[in-house]
Formats: sequence, structure tokens, C-alpha cells
Amino acid sequence: MAQNNTLVSAEEYLTAGVHIGTKFKNSYSEKFILKSRPDGLKIIDTEQVDSKLKNLINLVSKYDPSDIVVMGRRENVKKPLKVFSKLVGCDVITGRYLPGKLTNTSLDSFREYKLVIVCDPLTDKNILNEAFEQGAVIVGFCDTNNTTNKLDLVVPINNKGKKSMALAFHLLAKNYLVNRGTLKATDFTHSVDDFCDE
Repeated sequence: MAQNNTLVSAEEYLTAGVHIGTKFKNSYSEKFILKSRPDGLKIIDTEQVDSKLKNLINLVSKYDPSDIVVMGRRENVKKPLKVFSKLVGCDVITGRYLPGKLTNTSLDSFREYKLVIVCDPLTDKNILNEAFEQGAVIVGFCDTNNTTNKLDLVVPINNKGKKSMALAFHLLAKNYLVNRGTLKATDFTHSVDDFCDE
């Protein structure tokens, strides 16, 4: 059970590994880092993760599913994105990104999105750059070494972990549907495991 109005308990965040950063940090991620372990790994503050996930939920809840796209090329997010798309109804891209999808109006695949979410600003940089050019609102899940200069909202998290990203999209899907009036919280029966490849 969540405590102190957090989305889930600190223990659940820790179990999912949302707090595990990299051995590197940059000037932007410094404010999200709780400490460095003896092996050099940076530890992300779970309270900051929770706070930014709440900001993300509030932001995403303002948009219709048709206005949202989520991009994630890494293997660890393919299952969470597939389940998220099925539940929420928004577009997701998990394979190769076709250049020009957001900027080239002559392409059959051209789309204008109001909100673009990237699971890793490094691996998803092509859609990030086009979203920035298009003027969409951009959200990025970022580890301790991601570049954040084109993001409107940064969600500090272990974006390379299967369980951490599964938890993030589980919380996002549940709260989005509740906030949009699609269902009651008690009617959301999917578990975090449903979003995660074991």
C-alpha cells in the first residue's frame, strides 16, 4: 500500500529497481541523485521518481489517446508499450523509427502528435528531434546520464530496467484511465507483471 500519498510504496519502487542509475551523471540529473554507491552507481531518489511520475500522469491525462505517441526502441520497453497502447489506445513505436513521420507531410505515415513520450532520449533521439521541430510537448524517461535539453518534462528513472519501466507504464495506464473517467481505480485489474517480460 502506498504511503504519504505516493503512487506506490517506497518498497515497491525499490523492488522494481527504479532507483538504479548509471555510473555517470550530468548537471541536470544531479538534483535527482540521492547518493553514489561504493561501486560508482548513482542512486536516484524514489521520492523524485514518484513526484515526476505524478507530473507525467497529470500531463498525459490532458490529452486524447489520438494525440499521444510513445517511442521505445529498447527491448525492455516493448512489452510495457504494447500493453499500454492496448489499454489506453494511443500510438506506440517500438521498432525502427521512420524519419519524417512527424515532419514530412508527403509521407503516408505522417502524423501530428501533441504529446511525444520517449523511453530513452538517446536511443529515441530521431523522434525526439522531430517532435522538437514540430513543437510537440516532449516527455523523456531519463537515467542519470541522459541529455535533457529538448524535454519539457523529465522523469528520472532506471529506463534500462524491465521492472522499473513496467511499473512506470502500469501506473501511467491505470491513472490515465481513471483520470479520463474511463474506469474506476478498483476496476483496473492489470498487474505490473502484465507489463513485464520475465
